[in-house]
Amino acid sequence: MAYVNPALVVAPRASVRSVEVLHDTGAAEDGWSLARLGWEGSIRLGIRWNGGQGSGIGNPQSRGNPTWFVLPQELEPVVLEAVEELASQHLYAQYRELAADKEREAEALEWSEALIGDASA
Repeated sequence: MAYVNPALVVAPRASVRSVEVLHDTGAAEDGWSLARLGWEGSIRLGIRWNGGQGSGIGNPQSRGNPTWFVLPQELEPVVLEAVEELASQHLYAQYRELAADKEREAEALEWSEALIGDASA
């Protein structure tokens, strides 16, 4: 079975009330996700491996249903900080990639110059 979208992981149904995915590395064999969960009346962080090509539904799981591992509250601030750092590194890498694309950079400059002309009219 392929990648399991973490936004759709709502088991155990008696405990999970909402899922807000904060980080998802996708379908890579070692892909993982972190989510803010409405968990048994409080907000908690959950983590799981997503599963990938041929690797089943990820981990943890219960009775063939993908589930979340709820982090101990003491770890939540550290894990959130690390995920925020990963996200900023990813964003910087995307900016560098875009800036290296000279054709798109020229199109963006042309577009922004056209906006300046529109504003002065």
